[in-house]
Amino acid sequence: MAEIEENLAKGKRQLKRSSTKPDMTPMVDLGFLLITFFMFTTTFSNPNIMKLTMPEKGKGNSEISTENSITIILGKNDKIYWHQKDLIELTAMDLIESNFTANGIRKLILEKYSQSKKPENFTVIIKPSNEANFKNTVDILDEMEITNMRRYALVDLFPKEVLAYRNIDEAQIMKNK
Repeated sequence: MAEIEENLAKGKRQLKRSSTKPDMTPMVDLGFLLITFFMFTTTFSNPNIMKLTMPEKGKGNSEISTENSITIILGKNDKIYWHQKDLIELTAMDLIESNFTANGIRKLILEKYSQSKKPENFTVIIKPSNEANFKNTVDILDEMEITNMRRYALVDLFPKEVLAYRNIDEAQIMKNK
């Protein structure tokens, strides 16, 4: 506000003119207080994490036999294949298609686990193909958590498996005949 000063010597009143620019210091303080308030009162989203179970140090790895393991191959278009064959004998006819439903791969893993000779050493071998997407890999890792499988491995396909996987379409045609 403008102040009125009286000049007693001259007997005239003069107005003291102040600057037309507003003082922004209180506004800046208020802005920082609001930012701080919202930062402290906002609930941050919890990060989505996936547990990774690592083998204990010092314990030797036991042999993984075909009877005590299942191999899962992740393919293109959300397709999933499994087998319990030795690599020497593996053909495209041995790859059995499944899906990501509760009656699909989840049920299969639990059945094979219950049928295994040594359930404590039962191992699920996950092999994503080059055509598999990241979502399918995360889905199968979720299945490991749901089925409570503690022994699983994420491994590259062997050349014999790549050959069998590439010949799946031809093998399905043969099966349907």
